[in-house]
Amino acid sequence: MKVIGTDGKEYTIEPEANLSSADLSKANLSGADLSSADLRWANLIDADLSDADLSDANLIRADLSGAYLYRANLIKADLSRANLRDVNLSGADLTDVCLSEADLRGTNLNSAGLSKANLSGANLSGANLIDADLRGADLSGADLTDVCLSEADLSKVNLSGAIWNNETVFPEGFEIPEKSGT
Repeated sequence: MKVIGTDGKEYTIEPEANLSSADLSKANLSGADLSSADLRWANLIDADLSDADLSDANLIRADLSGAYLYRANLIKADLSRANLRDVNLSGADLTDVCLSEADLRGTNLNSAGLSKANLSGANLSGANLIDADLRGADLSGADLTDVCLSEADLSKVNLSGAIWNNETVFPEGFEIPEKSGT
């Protein structure tokens, strides 16, 4: 699959593609196979990546703000320090993903699979994590202010050093650790 980026360059969209620093903002990549692709520093602002396969992809510092990743496969992808602000990741599979220090403010993670995900130091303020699977996830040092975790599975989740406020909604019956930040 070939796509013309907003920079006028032609990009080949395929597994293991080298798309580092590519400008694919607003691109329609729905259903694309980008497994194991190098997308470091890529511009994917407002791109449609619904149902795309980004498993094992390297998205370190990629800008996906406003992107649509509904039901995308991001298993074992590395999104460290990526910008995922206001992204729709509802129903996405983010099992074993690395989102360390990522910006996820206002992101929709409704019903997303985040088991064993590394969200250490991530900014999730205002995110929707209703019915998300966070079993065994690392949320140490994460910003959970104004986050909705209603119906989420927080079994064996690491919340050490995480920050939350009175507007953070935890699942009913979840025993909130004593130290609660702001």
